Amino acid sequence: MRRLENASDLTRSSSFFPFSSSGELNNNIAGGQRDLVSLSMASSSSGDDEKKKKAAADKSSGSLRQLLGVKGASQESNIWKIRLQLTKPVTWIPLVWGVMCGAAASGNYHWIWNPLDPNDRDVGLGLEDAAKGFVAMILAGPFLTGYTQTINDWYDREIDAINEPYRPIPSGAISEGEVIFQIWFLLLGGLALAYGMDVWAGHETPVVLLLSIFGSFISYIYSAPPLKLKQNGWAGNYALGASYISLPWWCGQAVFGSLDRPVYFILPVLYSIAGLGIAIVNDFKSIEGDRALGLQSLPVAFGVDTAKWICAGTVTLTQLGVASYLYSVGETTYALILLALLLPQVYFQATLLLPDPIENDVKYQASSQPFFVFGILTTALAIGHHDFSV
Repeated sequence: MRRLENASDLTRSSSFFPFSSSGELNNNIAGGQRDLVSLSMASSSSGDDEKKKKAAADKSSGSLRQLLGVKGASQESNIWKIRLQLTKPVTWIPLVWGVMCGAAASGNYHWIWNPLDPNDRDVGLGLEDAAKGFVAMILAGPFLTGYTQTINDWYDREIDAINEPYRPIPSGAISEGEVIFQIWFLLLGGLALAYGMDVWAGHETPVVLLLSIFGSFISYIYSAPPLKLKQNGWAGNYALGASYISLPWWCGQAVFGSLDRPVYFILPVLYSIAGLGIAIVNDFKSIEGDRALGLQSLPVAFGVDTAKWICAGTVTLTQLGVASYLYSVGETTYALILLALLLPQVYFQATLLLPDPIENDVKYQASSQPFFVFGILTTALAIGHHDFSV
């Protein structure tokens, strides 16, 4: 076979390029080059678009995290957004739920128009109760929980400067004077609102105000030296459980009813013990840091294996006790519902918490807690439904 020695030979060889002329060949080579360039540019453009989309998503996520006051928040210069971040709105939710449970336990909350009860369709009374409930939620959430979170960040500012230097206080995004003003504004505003709730509810004894003062005091000694309850696993975790369950429950029940029976105190306290167990879950991943800082969380004090059983035991046994009580007073249906809600919690303890509480802490909380909080509401509805005069 004759060797192709130059470009003209190559262009004439139909076995390589089946074109009619070298002009067509050049045109097609140029066209191919343009196609390659176009493909390259399109690929580059697509990559840039993906990067822009990811950056936009990260920015959006960071902004949302900033408003909710959780980790991964973006930096913010707007002072009002920073103030909101300090109150950690994501932590308001359990308190709002607690107020709802208290209102249900009172047995005296009126719907605007109850489709299941023809005797509960007084629109005016329903609107007033809805307004009372909303104000009680504002008291428990933005004001007093906001106060708690802000004062906690204030007393943690030196630790945060090491572990989370991007937080508003250690980063200097908000001045110390502005933080102190926010603490006092939320505290005094919350206490004033609490007293207003007492007046609105017609209380002779300002029950809501007294509960708010007590809760604010617990919040202070939880975060502030010399007591700083958070340094002790038992005291700190129970303080959290009581603050997130008992106090808002009592607040909601006092607004719509009364706290004149021991059971109204005993059941929320039992759930606060369960809340202690739930709080332990948050301590597993911070064992090394807690140990280095001298914090006696239960996983540090007892070790992971013992702490996980304390966690599972407090959560399960307290709910069994509550279910037994409901059964004993004749609220059998509610007792069975509570047991049905407990079963998946036990399953997730067996499959997630007990095998590896450090690795599965978030997954366990996300899987188990919905059943727990609906169990609290079930108990509250049972108490509201029960006739204690019989």
